[in-house]
Amino acid sequence: MRKTFFTKITTSKVALLYVMSISMVISFSAWMSLLNNFTIEVASFNGSQIGILQSLREIPGFLAFTVILVLAFIAQQRLVYISMLLLGLGTAVTGFFPSAFGLYMTTIIMSLGFHYLETLNQSLSLQWLDKKKAPIILGKISAVKSFTGLSVFILIYILMNYLALEYKYVYLIFGGITAILSIVCWIAFTHFKETVIQERKIRLKKEYWLFYTLTFLAGARRQIFVVFAGFLLVEKFGVDVHNMVLLLFINSVLNMYLAPKIGKFISIFGERIALRYEYIGLVIVFISYAFVDNLYIAFALYVIDHLLFAMAIALKTYFQKIADPKDIASASAVSFTINHIAAVFLPVLLGLVWLYSHSLVFIIGGLIAVISVVLSFLIPRNPKRGFETTLVKEV
Repeated sequence: MRKTFFTKITTSKVALLYVMSISMVISFSAWMSLLNNFTIEVASFNGSQIGILQSLREIPGFLAFTVILVLAFIAQQRLVYISMLLLGLGTAVTGFFPSAFGLYMTTIIMSLGFHYLETLNQSLSLQWLDKKKAPIILGKISAVKSFTGLSVFILIYILMNYLALEYKYVYLIFGGITAILSIVCWIAFTHFKETVIQERKIRLKKEYWLFYTLTFLAGARRQIFVVFAGFLLVEKFGVDVHNMVLLLFINSVLNMYLAPKIGKFISIFGERIALRYEYIGLVIVFISYAFVDNLYIAFALYVIDHLLFAMAIALKTYFQKIADPKDIASASAVSFTINHIAAVFLPVLLGLVWLYSHSLVFIIGGLIAVISVVLSFLIPRNPKRGFETTLVKEV
């Protein structure tokens, strides 16, 4: 009996990975793009309150390892749907609570759903995807996420500028879409059996030390880019909001085109080469940020910086190759927490450094990237379980 198109979709693990990623971007892109204007224009936030809100947003990311504790009681796939629902509901009700306490609560709900969903998405991707095809599929998923984010931004622009919709209804629409998708997925998709029963304990395994270290350094570099790269453009070069939006638009379009090609590159040349190129590129970009005086060069650096982070797919597939299949869920959760450690303290510390020297902040970023370059030489040409680094003799 031939499968219908609907049946092919609802019995496909890859299709579910696409839906998970799309649903996540729909809510989170809407939440992020409206946040600054909503908190100022409607909730009348001051700098202290927005700082508290952003700190609260990062806490669930830092506590991502608790996913493993929850998985002792709930299957991974069901927890995915619950996380989607929390993300959607947290976003949907944001506009109806325009007070400090209300926004803190909705932010925690939204962020808990987002970070659990992101952790589980990575875990299931590495469990379900064939090792040879994983970089290519992850590249395509990255491109779809960029397209979705771009579509959300365009729809928000239309809803608010041409239909004059209030913030609360815009939040409700996009959060509602994610919440509805969670229910539809729960009902429609096959509940796939675990081919390998996942470890339900939180452990830091010494075999994965290189993956954990590179994950921590990636989180630190990412914080420098997210917090200070855009700030440099605004403060030093006076870039207005329209040009910042244009840069984000360019980044999304380029990522849609290049992410699948980056995935193919990783598949052909391997993780060692891909990560080495990424880290060397980031050294050049960060050092250039430190001394740039030309606006158009700064624009180019911002775009290149964003594209280089797309090569981080290689770090995920490196781990997929070296991991014991039963460790993927627990190690993914732990790595997500490790990635967020820098988010807790680095912006504050480097914010103080920024007051002394803009250039020094990016030089520190460059030094972090140099460490990553050095460590990338420890990645084997063909990594596998038992041959995680070049310091170990291949079995």
